[in-house]
Amino acid sequence: MNIDRDEIVRLTEEYGGQWGINHTRRLLRLVSIIGDGQVYNADVVWLAAHLHDWGGYSKWAQAGVDHALRSMQVAVTFLADKNLTVNEARLVLECIEFHHIGDPTKSIESILLCDANALDFLGVVGVLRDFSKNPNDLRKAYATTKKRREKLPRLLQLDKSREMAAKRVQQMDHFLAAFEADSFGCF
Repeated sequence: MNIDRDEIVRLTEEYGGQWGINHTRRLLRLVSIIGDGQVYNADVVWLAAHLHDWGGYSKWAQAGVDHALRSMQVAVTFLADKNLTVNEARLVLECIEFHHIGDPTKSIESILLCDANALDFLGVVGVLRDFSKNPNDLRKAYATTKKRREKLPRLLQLDKSREMAAKRVQQMDHFLAAFEADSFGCF
């Protein structure tokens, strides 16, 4: 795969800010953990991890268009002159399309990115993400966190992912229990 990684990192940070680049870094670290022992194209996962949310960033987002679909559209254009093989491009686009949908029939690359993305929304980081995005609406942050806590573990395909999720869900439960107690029943 002949790509300029520095350019892609720079653009991911430019489009997604610190939030976008740090999310990508966490995903890649999670993939390295849950992908240990798996045979997969690390270059494809690296590229897909960087591009998977571009369609949700303000430069590319379109009202009413799911960010995964929009990210695929942006990626098709961006990758057109990157000299990827047909299979590499197909895998990158599959990873982007299915990064929120746990589908065991997809490639290992797609499963790894989806599992890592779900894991990044779980645990303390997941809770803090939801609350930081809704600082003036704690009810919404609380509800979003509870919804993710219930939904995301069911999407996971890999045993290592499920093991990590169990620990992260426990962290969420402890965090939310303390929040509930400290708010004197308001949540």
